[in-house]
Amino acid sequence: MLNTIQNGFDFFIGLGGAAMMFVIITLLSLAFRVSFSKAVEGGLRMATALTGMSAVISLLTSAFGPSLKAFVESTGVSLSVTDLGWAPLAVITWGSVYTLYFALLAIITNLVMLFLKLTNTLNVDLFNIWNVSILGLIVNYFSNNNIFITSIFVVIIIMLMLFNADAIKPTIDQLLDYKPGNITTTAHPSLLVMPIVMIVNKLIDIVIPFVDKFDFDAETLNKKIGFWGSKFAIGAYLGVFIGVLGRQSVADICTLAFTAGVSLELFAYVGNWFGPAIEPLSAGIERFMSSHLRGRKLFVAIDWPILASRAEIWAVANLLAPIMLIIAMILPGNKVLPLGGIILTVLTPALLLVTKGRVIRMTIIGTVLVPIFLWAATAIGPFLTKTSAKMGNLPKGLGKGQLFSSIDSDPIEKLMGILIGSTAKTWDLKLILFSIIAILIYAIVFIWYIKTMKSKKFREVK
Repeated sequence: MLNTIQNGFDFFIGLGGAAMMFVIITLLSLAFRVSFSKAVEGGLRMATALTGMSAVISLLTSAFGPSLKAFVESTGVSLSVTDLGWAPLAVITWGSVYTLYFALLAIITNLVMLFLKLTNTLNVDLFNIWNVSILGLIVNYFSNNNIFITSIFVVIIIMLMLFNADAIKPTIDQLLDYKPGNITTTAHPSLLVMPIVMIVNKLIDIVIPFVDKFDFDAETLNKKIGFWGSKFAIGAYLGVFIGVLGRQSVADICTLAFTAGVSLELFAYVGNWFGPAIEPLSAGIERFMSSHLRGRKLFVAIDWPILASRAEIWAVANLLAPIMLIIAMILPGNKVLPLGGIILTVLTPALLLVTKGRVIRMTIIGTVLVPIFLWAATAIGPFLTKTSAKMGNLPKGLGKGQLFSSIDSDPIEKLMGILIGSTAKTWDLKLILFSIIAILIYAIVFIWYIKTMKSKKFREVK
């Protein structure tokens, strides 16, 4: 009997991430009383999105693998880790059964907090559970599969996301001109960087308070940049840059430029398939949760692109792209070459909410925080590469021993996950002390930040 169960489980795992998620998403949707047609549609969309994203990653790494090696050899700059943006994280997490466990924790935590009136937010953005899942996988990996510590870490992250969603709601209303009674907010994990953004913003108030006098209109800047700030163009710049420094032929440089351009565009295009894939399941869960809350009025948290209509997000993302590339070249301890994550939409929404759209402040704060994103991506490179290889999702085109990583959201939480996971593995007294200090500092800063966001003084800032 046990052998039969084990063989069945091994067969299921052997289907691969895409087929596994097709089955799991379909069955879960049916369990939450989604119609059979919509359930199958969601499962099929998820499998297609995972397959498509894997294909784009392989396209990029196959083209850039040899050139990156030549780039490192010719320049002496040790940027030996290839950044593939958020895509490989989505592939790894949605191909892991742990993600479903973390999703269950998210639903239970949200329900408990709502019943206890610790939050007014119902988070229906189930797709972005992968952002939380990668944090859980990091803790689990570095703790040598300590699922208890991992679960506590994940639950705390989910709670912080919901507290933050409540706190930023008035600012979202102000920035987007929402009418009274609007219930839309976002609990996106990338916004957990906002406490650090707030600290730097306060330092600007003290050191260079006059900076706002020189601010400019982001929408006008976007129009002036036009195509030259598009994903196509930024990818082409990167391809030419790496090709020239890697002393490639003109033909190879052209291939790199065009491949990078289409890859960055396809990352965004294929990435848009994930949202609709999870919508039927999210709708089923929303109906289930709402029916158990006795008609209580709630905020509903969806994905961060509710803020995408603000031109400042895209203007600052374009400004930060070349800045990040320069910093990556000279930053001590960094080994990541920005590529897939060079357009920092994992940071600019947080900058927008804290500064309320002041472009110069956003750019200064973004520049200050870029190193944290690079260091975090460097730190998780070995974990991502090893995990991806174990799951059979290692991007094609990577050379033997070559690492890949992701410049993505939650750099502080990723580094905290590594520290806490390592502590749970060894219980070394020095690591325990560092962990306690880090947790205390993080908690104090977060509480201060929440109070600041909710303060009357902050809300009056235009």
